[in-house]
Amino acid sequence: MQHDIKIFITGGTFDKEYNELNGSLYFKETHLYEMLDLGRCRLDLSIDTLMMKDSLDFTERDRKIIADACLETLEQRILITHGTDTMTITASYLAKHCPGKTIVLTGAMVPYKFGSSDGLFNLGSALAFVQILTPGVYIAMNGKIFEANKVIKNTDKAEFQRIDNTL
Repeated sequence: MQHDIKIFITGGTFDKEYNELNGSLYFKETHLYEMLDLGRCRLDLSIDTLMMKDSLDFTERDRKIIADACLETLEQRILITHGTDTMTITASYLAKHCPGKTIVLTGAMVPYKFGSSDGLFNLGSALAFVQILTPGVYIAMNGKIFEANKVIKNTDKAEFQRIDNTL
């Protein structure tokens, strides 16, 4: 059955948990369903977890898994939750390998479970953007939309920025 939007979960800060005993961050399960409920999302979605990894640990094989999933799904509008550290690399990879679909990557700078996360806002923005954008690959962060290959993550400011003034 085809849905309006396909969501692929890949992990990232979005889904990290905090271990109070040793102070480390780890993955348990996705928070996406809770976030969609909290945001009262009423969209027709299909959701699959592809992996639960820190994007710094992504390999070329992981990006191929994501691209293959995008190509194989019937949905033309795809949202991908992804770690912010290598989001631009994956966006560029998908732009090269997944023509003809509207793909929006989003994530969070602060884990959702911390309570002060930007994840819920980013998820809502990405869901809105994926419904109105033309085919292509994009990154949605902090209410802004960026085209793949025209965006960088500014680690000094902890935000994404356009490389040029298009879009």
